[in-house]
Formats: sequence, structure tokens, C-alpha cells
Amino acid sequence: MKRTVYSVFKKTADKYYDKPAIIEDDRVLTYAELDAMVDAIAAKFYDCRPQSVGIVMHHGAELIAAMLAVMKSGAFYVPAEPTLPQERIDYMMKTAGVDIIITDNFCRHLKPAEVATIDRSEPDGLAYVLYTSGTSGKPKGVSVENHSVVNYCEAFEAEFNTGPGDVMLQYSVCSFDIFVEEVYTTLLNGAALCIPSHAVHNGSLAGLLKFAERHGVTIIDGFPYLLAEMNKIDSIPKSVRLIISGGDVIRASYITRLKDLGIKIYNTYGPSETTVCSNYFRVDNAQPLADGTLPIGKAVKGVEVKILDKNLKEVPKGTVGEICIFGEGVSRGYINNAPEQANFVSLDDGTRMYRSGDLGYELPDGNIAFLHRRDDQVMILGKRVEPEEVENVLNICPEVERGVVRAFLDDNGLHYLTAYIIPKDGVKLKEIRNYLSDRFANFMVPEFFVKVKSIPLTRRGKVDVGALPVVMKEGGV
Repeated sequence: MKRTVYSVFKKTADKYYDKPAIIEDDRVLTYAELDAMVDAIAAKFYDCRPQSVGIVMHHGAELIAAMLAVMKSGAFYVPAEPTLPQERIDYMMKTAGVDIIITDNFCRHLKPAEVATIDRSEPDGLAYVLYTSGTSGKPKGVSVENHSVVNYCEAFEAEFNTGPGDVMLQYSVCSFDIFVEEVYTTLLNGAALCIPSHAVHNGSLAGLLKFAERHGVTIIDGFPYLLAEMNKIDSIPKSVRLIISGGDVIRASYITRLKDLGIKIYNTYGPSETTVCSNYFRVDNAQPLADGTLPIGKAVKGVEVKILDKNLKEVPKGTVGEICIFGEGVSRGYINNAPEQANFVSLDDGTRMYRSGDLGYELPDGNIAFLHRRDDQVMILGKRVEPEEVENVLNICPEVERGVVRAFLDDNGLHYLTAYIIPKDGVKLKEIRNYLSDRFANFMVPEFFVKVKSIPLTRRGKVDVGALPVVMKEGGV
């Protein structure tokens, strides 16, 4: 059987046709019903034979079915949250060259397909393109092939033994690769995906956990900040057996209470460019490193991870180098050949690797410790942000003479952005915020703005970060 996302889903759906696939507060869809919805959506565009399809929808069964329908048709999808600034959505859809865009309205009043559509997906065909922050001031699209997603789902099942009876909470936004982990590791392995309403998702953490308890959620996947907040709460649903953290550094202080609940807790690591994750490490029974962080572990099934020097030669164990990733997870690269495509390297033996830009070293037991980025890229709320991208846009804002954006760490070791600006006379902060909010997702807009008379520079003419005042922030979301 070919290893594509839809073909594996179809095999799973046929096997577990009467088992729950999607759980929402007001409805439950079995695998058979979800597959029928896939065909109903596919039937509306299938004959057009699009190469790429934009998906701009609110979260629910229809969103998941639309993604599967696109992949079944042989096309790839480009997801965007409806809450993103329209300018950013337009840029993503234009640069990806989408042929059509599926919205909530497109999926209303669906009728059963008269004939099931043919599965046109191919293992080396693209499954999706996810847009991430880029230094140029514009996001760049990561192109991921079907076989890479299938391999990751197999690696996930091999580590976590997921299947019928498991219920995964769907919490991440659709444009981030944790969403890929939540959705496809669930639906390709026979488990159920539990999707909260918009109100529950954007409400309190206590409300989200009550939703999880109501539906027997067994797996929660999220960013370190989510674990840090859960660590403060007394009532974690008893059904939860596994908590997975990814997207940023996890510290032992984030799980002091959670680790005593008998729940397995994992730290994961991996850029979007290598299909969700390349490394796993169980942390609830592990000792932290000297700096209070926890290792990122060893490579997952189908992936190889090496620590290399600047000449791409493997360094001795314990020596700091760049984390480089090989194997099934390495994606095709960036759509439209962004400058960062140089981080994908083809070796003499025909293998490809991805240079992560992250520095780390191998521990005596073979696990890998993450140190920090080689460049200025940071993670905010688990999402990749290039401060330079935000700074570039800030400097074309008509209300700003000059601006600098830098990232700092709060008391919990999580990043936040501060903008230092020389505003034009009479300008109000609201005008600058609105300009950025029209172009960026909320997490990319700096939390703090500092008005300065001039930007301090070093003798070499670079921004003197040490001379910038730091706005201190307590830990927490």
C-alpha cells in the first residue's frame, strides 16, 4: 500500500469504521462518517484538478475533512486561521499559487457524494505547505511530502502506542506543525480527535481542562507555557495518560507537580522543515541539566540526528555543534526557493539533511541537549518568530522614524518581544500597534513598546543591545 496521508487514513477508516474519529461538544463522527464527509467536500472541486488549495476555516470536523479531501485529490493544502490579518493570508495564498480556497461557507450544506472520488495522492507528492516567520519581513512556506507525514505518524505510534481508545485534544492553530501531530497521528492510528469550540479554546485553561475531562481526553499536546500553567492547577483530568511538550525549551520547574500525577510527559524537538519532530525525550522521570532545562532526547523512527561542526563534520560526544537532521522527515524545502533553502544540504552520497541553526551537544547516554539558536530566532507561545521580520515591518510603518525589535526572557525562561521606537511627532502607540496587527498574527506583535530618542549603537554601527532598557516581565501567559 502506498504511504500517503489519505491512503493510510482510508485503511484506518475501513478498519475502525464505527469507532469515533472526531469528537465535539455537540456531535461525534465515526471514521466512516468522516470519510464520507471527505468525499462530499472533494466532490465539489475534484474535477477542477487543483494543484494547491488554500484552507481558511474555523476548527471542526469540516476543517479536518477538507484537508484530507485536498490530499486525496492529489493536491496540497495551505492552511491559515481566519483570524490572521488578511494581508498575511493573501501573501501566503498568492506565493503558494493556490488554485482555489476552501472556507466554512464552501463546506456548508454538504451532500453525500454520489461516487467516491479516486485517491490521487502519491508518497512523494506534497501534503501541505506551512508558513513560518522569515527574516525578509515575509513568511516562508515549508513544503512537506506525504511520505514524511506518514513516517512521523509511524514514529509517534511506535513511541506512544496510540490507537482506539485514545483521545487527542486538538488545541494548536492549523498553521503550526503541532496541529499536524495532533490530527494525523490520531486519525492514521485509529484514535479520536477531540476539538473544542472556539469559545472553549479561547477561554480559560480551567474550562479547556473541563472539556478534556468531559470527553475522556488521554493525550494533551502543547507548548511549554501550557505545561507551566497546567502545573499550577489541581484538577488535571484523570483520563490523561500522556502530555507532550514541543516548540520551545522545557524546564524542570514547569512540571514540578505534573510529574507526580503518574502521567508520562515528553519533551519533543524538531523544526517544521523536518516534519513536526525529530527527537523525543521522556521528562517526568528524568533529572534536569545544570541550567534547569531537560534534554531533547534521541532521534525518532526513520530519522537520524547528528551534531556537526561548521564544515559539516561530526563532532566528538560532548562537543557543541549544530543540530543537523537526516532521513524521512526532511521536507522538500521552501516554496518558491526562499534564501533559507541553503539550509537544506544534499550530500555526495545522495542523502539530504537539514541544518537546524540550533546548537547542542550529545550527552554521555546518547541523548541530545539543546543550547540555543545560532541566530536570533525565538519561539513565542510555541511558534517560531524572527525578531528581524517584525523589525523590518516596523521600520516601514509610516508612524515610525526608526525601530528595533529584540527578544528577552521572562522569569519562566520564555521569550517575549520588546520594540524600541523613535516615533514621528504626534503619533499614538495605538496607530503603530494597529499597523503591526494588520500584518502579523497576535503573537508576533511586541508585548512592550519603548519610546527612545535614539537607538544606541556600537562602534561598529550595530545596535548596542546592552544599552537598551529591558522591560522586565513576570513568568506566565
